[in-house]
Amino acid sequence: MNSGMVSMRYARALFNYALKNKVEDAVYAEMKTLSESFVKQRNLRATLDNPVLRTKDKFELIKAAGGNTVSQEYIRFIELVLHQKREKHLQTISLGYLDLYRNYKNISVGKLITACPIDQATVDKIKQLVLLKKTGVVDFVTEVDPTIEGGFVLYIDTYRLDASVASQLKRIKNQLLSRNKKVA
Repeated sequence: MNSGMVSMRYARALFNYALKNKVEDAVYAEMKTLSESFVKQRNLRATLDNPVLRTKDKFELIKAAGGNTVSQEYIRFIELVLHQKREKHLQTISLGYLDLYRNYKNISVGKLITACPIDQATVDKIKQLVLLKKTGVVDFVTEVDPTIEGGFVLYIDTYRLDASVASQLKRIKNQLLSRNKKVA
C-alpha cells in the first residue's frame, strides 16, 4: 500500500480522535515535538526500523521523542502504531497531523531567513504584512543564515520570496554569462 495513504489515514484517525476528546492542541504539540525529533536525530527513523529492537524499547523511544510529558491519547496512538507495525510511517504521520491541525485552525507557517539577527519590531511588522494577505494565524519563525549575504528570504506555506543579496548576485552572474555566450 502507498506509504502516503497509510500515513494520512493514521494522521486523520488521530486528528479525529483528538478532536473528539478535545485534546487536539496537546496532541499537536506532541506531534510537532515528534516531527522535530526526527529532524534533529537523523538516526531515529533507522532505529525505529530496526527489527532487533524490542517493541517496548521502541515505545519508550517514541514516547520520549514526543516530549517530557505526553497525553494519554498520544500513548494510545503510539501503542496502536506499534501493534500494527507502522512505526516506519511515524515521521510522515506526524507531518500529516500537523497539516490537518493547521488547516483546521487556519494556521499558516512562515519562516524569515536573514543574514544577521533582526529586532522583534521588524519581525512583528513583517508578520502584520503577511496577515494582510493571509487570514488566520501565522506560526512564524526566524533564522539567521550569513550565506545569503544580505536581504532576506521569506517562506509562507508554499510561497517563497527571495530578496537575498546572494540570489541577486547569482542572477546578475547568469545574465552576464548568457549575454557573453550570445556575443561569442
